[in-house]
Amino acid sequence: MKGVHNILVALALLALASSLASAYDPSPLQDFCVALDDIKNGVFVNGKFCKDPKRVTANDFFFSGLNIPGNTGNAVGSNVTTVNVDTLPGLNTLGVSIVRIDFAPYGGLNPPHIHPRGTEVLVVLEGTLLVGFVSSNQDNNRLFTKVLNKGDVFVFPIGMIHFQLNIGKTPAVAFAGLSGQNPGVITIANATFGSDPPINPDVLTKAFMLDKNVVQYLQSKF
Repeated sequence: MKGVHNILVALALLALASSLASAYDPSPLQDFCVALDDIKNGVFVNGKFCKDPKRVTANDFFFSGLNIPGNTGNAVGSNVTTVNVDTLPGLNTLGVSIVRIDFAPYGGLNPPHIHPRGTEVLVVLEGTLLVGFVSSNQDNNRLFTKVLNKGDVFVFPIGMIHFQLNIGKTPAVAFAGLSGQNPGVITIANATFGSDPPINPDVLTKAFMLDKNVVQYLQSKF
């Protein structure tokens, strides 16, 4: 019964994200455009080559595995299982994707990040999460935050820095629908302190008002 509930939640998220998608991804001009890695006899559409429709099968629209918990034994205590156009070719041109996020007990964190090409609608399946996003400079960087419990939903607008933190004593699980076939993700700390090649420490020292040794230490961590 729990598995059926998870599937229904995922479908609802996909439907909602699909309604948001029209503002960001181009509307398809065909029934489907299954992404194809082999460009021979393919047609290039929206960043991917399309498979010959006559060769498309049900498996092109199928993904299995969102019932499997992700490994949270890492530095941040979270794991994101992503289903986008790269893992499910049938999503190409449809403007929607989905993720499963697993959190380790108390302290599991999906670090501050942005999706440059998609709004996110998140629902908590298990556990208790502290979530939030920060608005733009134009809106004075206001923090919108909420504690979510099982069954609660929260929306993170496209391009806004946002996060999720497990504040419960048990593992937490959330699913999220995104309004983009490949919404992208930029983790703020990784991009800032782990860029390749590294950003000049003088830039980060002044931007974050930190001692240069602290900046260099943080860069070494990434």
